[in-house]
Amino acid sequence: MRSSVYLAATEEEMIALGARLAHGWPASGVVLLIGNLGAGKTTLAKGIVEGLGVERTENVSSPTFPLIHEYGDPAEVYHIDLYRLDTLEEVETLGLEEIFARGALALLEWGERFPALLPEERIEVRIEPDEAGVRTVEVRELP
Repeated sequence: MRSSVYLAATEEEMIALGARLAHGWPASGVVLLIGNLGAGKTTLAKGIVEGLGVERTENVSSPTFPLIHEYGDPAEVYHIDLYRLDTLEEVETLGLEEIFARGALALLEWGERFPALLPEERIEVRIEPDEAGVRTVEVRELP
């Protein structure tokens, strides 16, 4: 397991960090974005999508209400938010296994709430802001 820690003090730094991280990641796999509400998960996702050079027709935004956003044609990145889902049965209706198998990068917010659905091989990104708003971003590659 590899682990790295970064600091980001502004939204621009979070976007730049996401872009930098994306350059070192495979084109397909699962990235778990972990952090409280407002931690910067979606901001980091914006940088990841930009860093991968994915063509998109809309701004990267939180998929809280639609649950899944796709970027690229065909989709190269899936941005998935499980915040509003409460049960494993609800999550299973999304077809995450099929999405994970499509050869794209799946960015998954709030996925840690459903560990049974997570692949063993994944990247976990934990974001923790301090009182001044500086975010500590820990990236772990599992297993």
